[in-house]
Amino acid sequence: MASIPVIVKHQGKRHEVELDPSSNGETFKFQLYSLTGVEPERQKILVKGGQLKDDTPLSSLNAKPNQTFMMMGTPSGDGTVADLGRPKETMKFLEDMTEAEAARAEGATPSGLQNLGNTCYLNSTLQTLRGVPELQDALQNYQPSSSGGSSRLGDLSSFGLGGLGASGDLTASLRDLFKQMSETQEGFPPLMFLNSLRTAFPQFAQKDRNGHGYAQQDAEEAWSQILAQLRQKLMVKEGEGSEASFIDKYLAGQFDSETECDDPAAKQVGEQPTKSSDVFYKLDCHIGKDTNHLHDGIMDGLEEKIEKNSPTLDRNAIYTKRSRVSRLPKYLTVHFVRFFWKRETQKKAKIMRKVTFPAELDAVEFCTDELKNQLVPVRNKLREVRKEETDVERARKRQKIAHRDEEEKRAVGASSMEPMQKKKAAEESKESGKAGEKDTEMTDVYKTDAEYEAEAAASILAAKRELAALVDPKVAAESGTNQSGLYELRGVITHQGASADSGHYTAYVKKQQSNGRSEDGKWWWFNDDKVTEVEAEKIETLSGGGESHSALILLYRAVDLPTPE
Repeated sequence: MASIPVIVKHQGKRHEVELDPSSNGETFKFQLYSLTGVEPERQKILVKGGQLKDDTPLSSLNAKPNQTFMMMGTPSGDGTVADLGRPKETMKFLEDMTEAEAARAEGATPSGLQNLGNTCYLNSTLQTLRGVPELQDALQNYQPSSSGGSSRLGDLSSFGLGGLGASGDLTASLRDLFKQMSETQEGFPPLMFLNSLRTAFPQFAQKDRNGHGYAQQDAEEAWSQILAQLRQKLMVKEGEGSEASFIDKYLAGQFDSETECDDPAAKQVGEQPTKSSDVFYKLDCHIGKDTNHLHDGIMDGLEEKIEKNSPTLDRNAIYTKRSRVSRLPKYLTVHFVRFFWKRETQKKAKIMRKVTFPAELDAVEFCTDELKNQLVPVRNKLREVRKEETDVERARKRQKIAHRDEEEKRAVGASSMEPMQKKKAAEESKESGKAGEKDTEMTDVYKTDAEYEAEAAASILAAKRELAALVDPKVAAESGTNQSGLYELRGVITHQGASADSGHYTAYVKKQQSNGRSEDGKWWWFNDDKVTEVEAEKIETLSGGGESHSALILLYRAVDLPTPE
């Protein structure tokens, strides 16, 4: 079909455009983008019946030669026409990419893991750990200790064969597995890592009772054993020439505890409470008949009853051990203690009770008074900064909507007015302007949108500087800790079924951008080799209450503090 010359009016200018009836509204908008600099998604083109939609066939407009269309919209930048010249980087289409390039592209669906026979417990654990970018970076720099042939075989990792020589080195196997997963979007078989795990921990090589392959295992046990191996092997640089365990730096917290005998007789003879410090790698959320929320279960787990010998009574007595957190790690693992040993069935039975958990966890109440005093001012100021930023963003959105509606009203009104009406409106506007000049002295002075935004930006910057000044210098110097007490949920390992020895495990990991920041509202669901994008609302359904998928392990990451820039 032949093109039709039409006129498009925009902000007082007339643009001559060739309208191709065989194309659609989206193509027409891109034509106007090259002339006006207004991005297609910001354009509003008025046609009979409303606005021109992207999928509207232009032939349906029945446009006549030199017909005039009205367009509204402003560029998102400074109003100048975008440079549509040659791109700085050569554009590469998906079909031209290698499998590895496609897997590493921004927004690409990550690789799943094949189930090798009751290995869903391992797959879900690995996918959640892979959601820790600092761990991936540390693994890339990991080199096995040089000991004969194993180190030479370890060099094969660059060819994806490092696992052949790493059966005795679980850390090297994990490094190679994550590298291989980053180069494909298909379900990958974690065979080499599974062999390493079973070599290091024979419990995961137990056969099924029915004699059909390997037995199902507990994801929490796999998580704990993998972290124990990484703690011994994976080191990161710390300060001047020193090294520290990656796990101790990023995933380990510390308890300060006080243990006191419950028997009044011990107190009467002067037995004093004993104090101790212990490292922890997860917080346990105990589930009782009154446990409804994660907070309740964690607080219950910080107080436990112990039976041991009393030196003053010279017999066993019940003691209460009360613990509080004196160090919060950057990554906090929370374990729902859902499984317990049932003698009748000789199996780990599951507590089905529903226990809710937050997307943002405030861990301050679990801390010692000393740590609270450091965290509370930072936490409160951080909340103020975030509220200010949210208020500014909402105000900006309201302004855009108001400006757009006003522009649309003016454009629709102008297009429907007769020539004489337009002339009369112009004269009335001119007269009202003259009248306004006489009353200038009585007119209130209002701030412009730009002035309001500048004031808000200055206020937020000042608040960020105050926030930075509140952080304890010792805490700020340690990148592996939480500086505010606030955590953002990043990963969830779920279990479906009534027993730890059966059922099915999956993992949910929050989507991340290339800079490591999370994407609001989007998660990946890893169901072995099947990977699906889900909304945040899905995570809210994982609180339990039956045999459906319920959270077993939560991985929280410390909320980043804004930089005062």
